[in-house]
Amino acid sequence: MILKKNNENSLGDVLKQLFDAYGWTEKMDSVRIINSWEKIVGGIFAKHTTNLYVKNKKLYVILDSSVLRNELYMERSTLVKKLNNEIGKKVIDEIIFS
Repeated sequence: MILKKNNENSLGDVLKQLFDAYGWTEKMDSVRIINSWEKIVGGIFAKHTTNLYVKNKKLYVILDSSVLRNELYMERSTLVKKLNNEIGKKVIDEIIFS
């Protein structure tokens, strides 16, 4: 971590350096994507989502309804854009439904 000699770093700068140093930024972005899922897809789809996780810039979504899975599959590129926009940066490239 690089600090200015006069120790006048903002708290935000220090936290960003800490997160980057320990590799937490990517993990926090993944959590933010998962937490945004219900807002983006709505309550009905969220209720039928049994698991979500991010790995290698892919959001894996497990649903308990094949009908809803197919509906979301058709909208996957739009969902990727909406989720990334919600976070304010590109976190995921693709959504994998199962």
